[in-house]
Amino acid sequence: MQQVRELDFFKNIREIREFEFGLFYFFDSLVISEIHEGVVFNWNMAQKAIDAAYEVIGKDKPIAYISNRVNSYSVVPSDWIKFYTNRHQLNFYSVVAYNKGGLASLILERMFFRGSLRQFPDLESAIKWSLAKIEEERELA
Repeated sequence: MQQVRELDFFKNIREIREFEFGLFYFFDSLVISEIHEGVVFNWNMAQKAIDAAYEVIGKDKPIAYISNRVNSYSVVPSDWIKFYTNRHQLNFYSVVAYNKGGLASLILERMFFRGSLRQFPDLESAIKWSLAKIEEERELA
């Protein structure tokens, strides 16, 4: 398992926000989360992270989100509906799952997430993919 702080990429950090439910690392157009063990991640928690992302990155830039599942936790998959009802936009979403529990949660999320949801075996691959997608998006704009 790789944590964000262990990577060379960490030197590009813009800001870290620690919430009672997890850590969120903000880079240029990239957000990486590490949710705490045993949390049931819901819409109220997501709203705090979204507000922080808009504050740090802005609302007008494409954003890639990586869920680095270093701990075992669950997501309320139907809360993705609230994400869209509130007109939030997530350009790219990827999950780094290190165990079967993380993969099972991912299957449920795919049923509710409207965009492209990618799974990676390691954090560095997820970062490379996310940065490439953000760059492609910028070139199209």
